[in-house]
Amino acid sequence: MRDLGVGFGYLLKGQRWVARHGRSYGFGLLPGLITLVLYAAALVALAVWGADAVGWATPFADDWSSPWQGLFRGFLTAVLFALGLLLAVLTFTAVTLLVGQPFYENLSEKVDADVSPDDTAPRSDLPLLRELWISARDSLRVLVRAGLWGVLLFALGFLPFVGQTVVPVIGFFVTGFFLTEELAAVAMQRRGVDLRARLSLLRSRKTLVWGFGTPLGLAFLVPFVAVFLMPGAVAGATLLARDLLGEETGEDGADAPRTQDVTP
Repeated sequence: MRDLGVGFGYLLKGQRWVARHGRSYGFGLLPGLITLVLYAAALVALAVWGADAVGWATPFADDWSSPWQGLFRGFLTAVLFALGLLLAVLTFTAVTLLVGQPFYENLSEKVDADVSPDDTAPRSDLPLLRELWISARDSLRVLVRAGLWGVLLFALGFLPFVGQTVVPVIGFFVTGFFLTEELAAVAMQRRGVDLRARLSLLRSRKTLVWGFGTPLGLAFLVPFVAVFLMPGAVAGATLLARDLLGEETGEDGADAPRTQDVTP
C-alpha cells in the first residue's frame, strides 16, 4: 500500500515542478486549451442533439404510451451523454498529448535533466513525424483497451447494488491506470520503451499507478481542471517513469529550484 502514497507524491511533485517553471507551464497549457475547446463543442452538440439521436435510433418506441416512452428515451439519452463524458475523460489526455507532442517532450526532458544526477536527459533520435505516428498508434491501441473496459463496466452497471457502488470505483481505477499509461508514455517513448513493455511495467506496480492516476482521473472530471493539471501531470509521470525503470534520481531533485528555464 506504500506505493499508493508514492504515486500520489509524484503527482504533487509534478505540479510543484511546473509551478516553479512558469514558462514551461505556460507553454504546456496551450495544447490543453485547444483540446478543451474541441471537446466542449462535441459535448455541447451531444447535449443538444442527443435526444434526437436516441429518438432516431429507437423507432420501435414511437407508439409507446406516456410516460414509458419519455422515461425510456430519457434514460438512453442520459446514458449516451455519460458515455460521451467517460470517453472524453479517457481520450482527453491522449488527444492533448498528441496535439502538444513537442511541448510535452520538451517539458519531460527538462524534468529528466532536473532530477538526473548528471543533469542529462534521454533523447529520441526519431523524426518528429515518426514520433507522432507512434504516439497516435499507441494511443489508439490504449483507447481500444479502455473502450473494452468501458463496455464491460457499463454492462455490469445494471447489476443491482454492485452496479451502483463497486462498478464506479473500479471504473475510476481503470481510468487512472490508462491515464497514467498515456502520460508516462511521453518519457518512456523517448527511451525507446514500446507499448507492450510500458503496460508490463505499469502492471508490475499497479498500486503506484493507481496512486498517481486515480486522483488525477477524479480531478479531470471537474470542468477545466484537466487543462491546468496537464503540464504538472506530464512532469509527475516523468518522475514515475524513472521510478518504474529503476533510474537514479538526485536527492530532492524534483523539488530543488533551477536557476534558468529555457523554452523553445
